[in-house]
Amino acid sequence: MPKKNSKRKTIGLVSKASGHRSYYTVKNTQNTTEKLTLKKYDPVTRKHEVYEETKKSLGRNEVKARKN
Repeated sequence: MPKKNSKRKTIGLVSKASGHRSYYTVKNTQNTTEKLTLKKYDPVTRKHEVYEETKKSLGRNEVKARKN
């Protein structure tokens, strides 16, 4: 896990084939500004697929509207 004031950020990797996010990694955002793409094993399709970078907290930390 990167430190609080670090240039390294935690990112999630999403499969292009299944849309499943099963890998997390850290990257230096100052040196690597473009989106990261890697070939990794996708357990849903049971093949090696292309994974692309997304935000780590994709939809998890959003504030939900209150019910009145």
